[in-house]
Amino acid sequence: MKQSSRVVALAAALTMAVAAGARAQTHGVTDSEVVLGSHSDFSGVAATYGISTINSAKMRFEEANAAGGVHGRKIKLIVEDAGYQVPKAVQACNKLINRDKVFAFIAAIGTPMNNACFKEQFAANIPSLFPITSARSMYEPFNRLKFQAGASYVDQVRAGINYMVTKKGKKNLCIMYQDTDFGKEVVEGVEEQAKALNIKIVERASHKPTDQDFTASLTKLKAAGCDLIVMGTIVKDTIIPYTTARKEGWNDVTFLGSTATYDLVVGAAPGMDGFYGMGLAELPYADSKLASVADFVKRYKAKYNIDPNAGAIYGYDGADLTVKALENAGKNLTVDSLITGMEAIKGYHDIFGGPEVNFGPKTHQGASSSFLAEVKGGRWTRVTEPLGF
Repeated sequence: MKQSSRVVALAAALTMAVAAGARAQTHGVTDSEVVLGSHSDFSGVAATYGISTINSAKMRFEEANAAGGVHGRKIKLIVEDAGYQVPKAVQACNKLINRDKVFAFIAAIGTPMNNACFKEQFAANIPSLFPITSARSMYEPFNRLKFQAGASYVDQVRAGINYMVTKKGKKNLCIMYQDTDFGKEVVEGVEEQAKALNIKIVERASHKPTDQDFTASLTKLKAAGCDLIVMGTIVKDTIIPYTTARKEGWNDVTFLGSTATYDLVVGAAPGMDGFYGMGLAELPYADSKLASVADFVKRYKAKYNIDPNAGAIYGYDGADLTVKALENAGKNLTVDSLITGMEAIKGYHDIFGGPEVNFGPKTHQGASSSFLAEVKGGRWTRVTEPLGF
């Protein structure tokens, strides 16, 4: 063999060895499989979200696997039930990181749960992909391992307040919120928009996520003369105070929630007509005017024999974006190539009519707009086009 041929052969061998070494050192990746993980909620206060989210994520990954996988790799998803409790979430994270050695986390649920896991997760160089919370801490401060698709709770309530004040003439702004990381995030949004509009927050009322009696909070807010109450609440703590206020004849006040309230259960609960929430996408109604949504509902129900809820949107979208990033990453899959693949996603539109999503080297929040929706006749109806502030 000539010297030049030997040099070329040696270079090729070294390149293959480096590539093989990189794969060997990348946790959760083999030539035939990539392993993802999630800590979710199947037994706690957010179980309806957790179950639906994971169902739809699995459905999208199974679709990819049925088509041959991504660059020949099948996607495996390992899920741990943390019951929407921080200690259990930390235990689940430890298992997924140290025992299962997952490549990335996807659709992990809850603001405080994700925040509690991030330190160990990022120390192990494991990306956080599309957690099921709209907290700003999911993409701020900037970290190359953090990706979130939609508007934060702060973005959402700021847009809603701006509309209610400038278009509907609301003046007496109040807040009712969970005393949690999630609730405090909503409070931050209210405070920022109040400052931007140069208006005061008239009154505040907080509660625990498990509270069932909101009489004291409602009495406090009514005495303050609130005409707009922003809700840092989820499901039960949205339905109970709203329907109680209406039953007691308090009808001259508008209640506005974040996407955490924009759920089929909230819309269908008796007495919820007139409640406003911020939405990111078309909810999965079987008779949706969007053919892609109606088709999704049909496929989901055929697979799981239950109706999807809002969580199914976020789980499916997160999984779909992950598949696209894996495709962009190429055959030599590493954390670096995944990040590059994610940052290459531009002009993405989901099947649910959500806002356009774009990522880049300095942009790991895909979109920041949301729209106002109202409960009418037991279902959510879009009121506005996407709003900014």
